[in-house]
Amino acid sequence: MDASPDVPKGLRTWFVIHFAVDIVFAVPLLLVPKWILPLFGWSAVDPITSRLVGAALLGIGGASLMEHNAGREVFRAMLGLRIIWATAALVAIALGILAGGPATAWLFFAIFGVFLVVWIRYQRVLV
Repeated sequence: MDASPDVPKGLRTWFVIHFAVDIVFAVPLLLVPKWILPLFGWSAVDPITSRLVGAALLGIGGASLMEHNAGREVFRAMLGLRIIWATAALVAIALGILAGGPATAWLFFAIFGVFLVVWIRYQRVLV
């Protein structure tokens, strides 16, 4: 599908960046969560939950790549999904930090925070 000119090129670029970031985290979470998570300070690792997070990242990131040339309506819908996902992730990470999660959780909080700001900014452009 050809890129629709009514979707900002910068948003398309952010979708590709989003795919790359998601894949970097998704693959290790899917394949080796008990090896990767302790490197980030997690002492207790539930491999099923970790792999579900990896699957979610793979699905959302994969959709970013698959649809980065879509039209305005697809982007509006996908931005809505991303805003809900990033907001829920920020709440979940904050609650985890408050419950004694590792300090490196702030890195993930920052990543989701950056993406949330980007998604909200572009959602306003596409309204």
